Amino acid sequence: MKKIVVLISGGGSNLEAIAKACKIGNIPASVELVISNQTDVKGLERAKKFHLMSKVIEHQKYNSREEFDQALLEQILPIEPDLVVLAGFMRILSKDFTDALSGKLINIHPSLLPNYPGLNTHKQAIENGDLMHGISVHYVNNELDGGPIITQGALKIDPSQSETKLINRIHKIEHAVYPKVIADIAKGYISLQGDQVKFESESYFSPNHMEFFNV
Repeated sequence: MKKIVVLISGGGSNLEAIAKACKIGNIPASVELVISNQTDVKGLERAKKFHLMSKVIEHQKYNSREEFDQALLEQILPIEPDLVVLAGFMRILSKDFTDALSGKLINIHPSLLPNYPGLNTHKQAIENGDLMHGISVHYVNNELDGGPIITQGALKIDPSQSETKLINRIHKIEHAVYPKVIADIAKGYISLQGDQVKFESESYFSPNHMEFFNV
């Protein structure tokens, strides 16, 4: 059974999707630890709901990003996780952190990278009149929202819809795609070789894979 650590900062809806998939056996892994950098967030309630061990490490209590990241590693590394999943973790990570978990660290970002790294992706997509928007799952390196892309999920933007509605639609794609990626990694169907993502023939995904969703 593979071991997963999940890092969150807020609502934890992706955490719940992952926990559900583990519980029913779709992901052959267990969530060993959930870490939040914020107190009193719904994601911690979701962790409790699934009886997951959780810990809060408040970044505000550290003098630098590097000190905070070292505190994270002190909790993560003893678990010897097979995968560390960023699920709405709103912190820029240091090179020491990403190097320590190279090939084991993935993120889901709410845009079709390389478009719109960083924050406010939905607002930017709407204001720029984009026809398409979506999500990207990628291995993490020390570049902001960089690293080799595993897969993307896209939808057509309805210009009459609000940003809130678009966010809700994007969440549906996240909850469908992220558990599948994690499952394929846990099964050994996806891995990182150097700076390239390797896909085995059994994988649900393939190079340059983008799935379109009608949600």
